[in-house]
Amino acid sequence: MKPWIPRLKVSACLVLLLAMSPLAISAARAATVVALGASNTYGKGVARSQAFPAQLEAILRARGINCRVINAGISGDPTENMLRRLDSAVPNGTSVVILQPGGNDRRKGGPDRTAEIESRLSAKGIKVIMLPNSAFHGMPHQPDGQHLTPEGYHMIAEQLASQVAGAIGR
Repeated sequence: MKPWIPRLKVSACLVLLLAMSPLAISAARAATVVALGASNTYGKGVARSQAFPAQLEAILRARGINCRVINAGISGDPTENMLRRLDSAVPNGTSVVILQPGGNDRRKGGPDRTAEIESRLSAKGIKVIMLPNSAFHGMPHQPDGQHLTPEGYHMIAEQLASQVAGAIGR
């Protein structure tokens, strides 16, 4: 065997190892975004594919952004429950949480835990994008007047897309 062949094999192995390094692998991995909230996050009254988290993922992917948007919305959920389920709803490695507290605290007479949720997420290095109820004003609503239509959820997803892209650095 020629003396330069083993060196060539070693060089090829080093190139392969560098290409498979954690940095290269993480660059190819999809960013995780969690939409944490109540019924307007869940998409009450519409198909899961029409809720804003699914539409947001589709918009971001169409823009070439490799991401996964998890819908962690539960209809009727107050922020006390969101805080309780925070660790199970927001997996390790999450880049961004879109927090939509809803109006269930006021409606059910419970404490508002939004600040505690934000604090815990920030302590983990997770960026928080607030989606207040005021964002839903002027959007197309279902007959109940509280929940959006698929078009309304699309409008919310469009509004969030640039913020999310900026927050995940893409």
